[in-house]
Amino acid sequence: MLYTILAGLILAFAAPLLYRLLGRFISVPMVVLPAVLFAYFCTFISPVVAGQLVMQEYSWIPSLGINLQFMLDGLGLFFALLITSFGVLVMAYAGAYLKGDSHLGRFYLYLTLFMTAMLGVVLSSNILCLLVFWELTSISSYLLISYKHKYEVSRASALQALLITNGGGLCLMAGLILLGIAGDSFSFIELLQQRPDLLNHSFYLPIVLLIMLGAFTKSAQFPFHVWLPNAMAAPTPVSAYLHSATMVKAGVYLLARFSPMLGGTEVWNYTIMAVGATTAVVGAFLALQQLDLKAILAYTTISALGSLVTLIGIGSTFALEAMLVFLLAHALYKGALFMIAGTVDHATGTRDTTKLHLLGKRMPLLSAAAVLSALSMAGMIPFFGFLGKELLYEGAFEAPRFAVPLTAAIVFSGIAFVAVAVRLGYGIFFRKSANEATHIAHKPETFLWLPPLLLGIAGLVFGILPNITVAPILSAAAGAVAGSEVHLHLALWHGFNPILMLTILTIILGIVFYAFTNIFTTWPVHLERLYKIGPGELYYTLKNSLSIGSKGFIESVQSGSLRYYVAVIIMTFIVLVVGAIWQEELYRVVTPDTFIAALSDIELNEYILILLMVPATIFVCLTNSRLIAITTMSLVGYAIALSYIFFGAPDLAATQFLVETLTAVLFVLVLHKLPPFVPLVKYKTNAFYLSLSVLFGATMAYVLVMVRQFPLDSELKAYFGATSWLEAKGRNIVNVILVDYRAFDTMGEITVLAIAVIGIFSLLKLYPEKGDQL
Repeated sequence: MLYTILAGLILAFAAPLLYRLLGRFISVPMVVLPAVLFAYFCTFISPVVAGQLVMQEYSWIPSLGINLQFMLDGLGLFFALLITSFGVLVMAYAGAYLKGDSHLGRFYLYLTLFMTAMLGVVLSSNILCLLVFWELTSISSYLLISYKHKYEVSRASALQALLITNGGGLCLMAGLILLGIAGDSFSFIELLQQRPDLLNHSFYLPIVLLIMLGAFTKSAQFPFHVWLPNAMAAPTPVSAYLHSATMVKAGVYLLARFSPMLGGTEVWNYTIMAVGATTAVVGAFLALQQLDLKAILAYTTISALGSLVTLIGIGSTFALEAMLVFLLAHALYKGALFMIAGTVDHATGTRDTTKLHLLGKRMPLLSAAAVLSALSMAGMIPFFGFLGKELLYEGAFEAPRFAVPLTAAIVFSGIAFVAVAVRLGYGIFFRKSANEATHIAHKPETFLWLPPLLLGIAGLVFGILPNITVAPILSAAAGAVAGSEVHLHLALWHGFNPILMLTILTIILGIVFYAFTNIFTTWPVHLERLYKIGPGELYYTLKNSLSIGSKGFIESVQSGSLRYYVAVIIMTFIVLVVGAIWQEELYRVVTPDTFIAALSDIELNEYILILLMVPATIFVCLTNSRLIAITTMSLVGYAIALSYIFFGAPDLAATQFLVETLTAVLFVLVLHKLPPFVPLVKYKTNAFYLSLSVLFGATMAYVLVMVRQFPLDSELKAYFGATSWLEAKGRNIVNVILVDYRAFDTMGEITVLAIAVIGIFSLLKLYPEKGDQL
């Protein structure tokens, strides 16, 4: 399975180059990859359905217990097949939808990168590896949403999605780290075996809440749902893939994956049920008010995600079975409807449902796909959507707790789905209007109608032959979530029962709601005050407040004065050192006799160096001449170099002499470029810095005297001396320590310098033209 991830990453980053070589035919290799991966995962259907767990592990950071661990059970295989099969259709659709786009290679890079990240999420068995791929989905979705980056709405929508989902990602990271600490492992299999201990652990509540936040933000649960409708600024292939079938289902997958490990408690069930049911109602309520095709589909997606989360919260085996069936049904018809909306927009130049009508005769195949998908969305027999809705209703109806409010929320969502399905399947393709039929600029080419038609046909075939086609893999997936063996038997007819009555009622009320569409679409005007205090406005309020607060904070600490920055660092250092000395009661070690003994050890040559450096330092602070200041500072540097010689470090002394000489020469060369000398601070400020300098010097003197009171028992000196030549092949022990034993420290310093060089080079490239200002 590692090779599937590597293949996706390699092809993703090769996409721009392939576009240069293949042009519009780039869609061929991009379609082939998910098709090959789909065929690969199909080879695991038989063993996984038989109950086999496929595991693969590769060493990554074994010292931290982090390895690339991949696991393929029923749930992982179900999502892998969903991701790759939709990947084939969306890749083909994107090639036609973005035909002629000069950045098509870049788009395929982002889309393939996202597909790879989603596969990593559903296949990872190490929870930290899952986190890495989880964050990669957020980053790649940000790039996809902001694909049309020249438009402000695209950039703002992408930023909103990134902030919300990455905020949830940070919560998820904290939750997974706590989970690893509580279970003493990052392996999902090992953690699953420790369920009783985890449920009784003191970290259980924060773990559950943090993981829920990660899932809720990714799957657009209330009140985090606001990013999903705005993400419709992305090209339609993105909406069809990320925002209906894959990315938004990642949160559902996460809750389902951790349900057998952390679920079954009141905080788990009640919280998830409450959030899911609220999301289902809010999404359906808002969907009825929209006029834009993609906005309608976005809000119904939010409602569907709420229903899925509600079923996970219910937690019964039947509810989990219903969740998986409805998830597949929703992916089929919603992915198709998103593509249809994009094709309609592509052909007519509008997504406004009030301007779209009588498109069926001129786009018969697209209208056929729309009718098939809409019938499945409405839950009409014999479509797979009917099975999904029947099980959805039954799962809520038979909930052991709060069955009535949960069923009411799910049924209201279903009514809205029927109304929307009629608008999409009938309203824009066959509805007659006093106005002329919508103008079609050009008829859609094959791959703009074929993928949604295939999904619509799949919804019909799966509905007629569910036990032959999808029931086995759905049973295996349900078993993985429930933690026990499940045999799912799907049938279109269960006799006359309350669920069938609810289905009929849903269809009747949905048609009534469609008849009053004009009333619903006027609600936003009347509810404007309510929406001003909703999650959407709250997001912008928090974002603006954060921006203003950050600006004020930065302006207060980033004064532009190097002296101020150094003073802050020194004050922090003094506080930490003095605090440590006080806490450990180390002040008892140093006495007046200790200071006298330390001073008595100073030799005559050291006193001479002190007499050179102290007056020179004071003179540097008082002079107004840069040339005199540089010369005097060089005197201090040379005195330090002499001290190195006295203490037996001639190599350091030689380095210091060279640095001081070179620094002095360089400063003198640029002196004539500098403006006249101006004092930067007033006397009172100088007094503060002088006091701080004295305090810092006193602190360091105290620390040095204190350290002298402790014996130096270290084996490092002998170790470095014995191994520097034998192991590191270096005769200079100091150099060996810097290059070999402290290699990462040195690499970090080199990295900092490299970043600084890049920054300087970037600034130099911004050389202003004549008349411009930086």
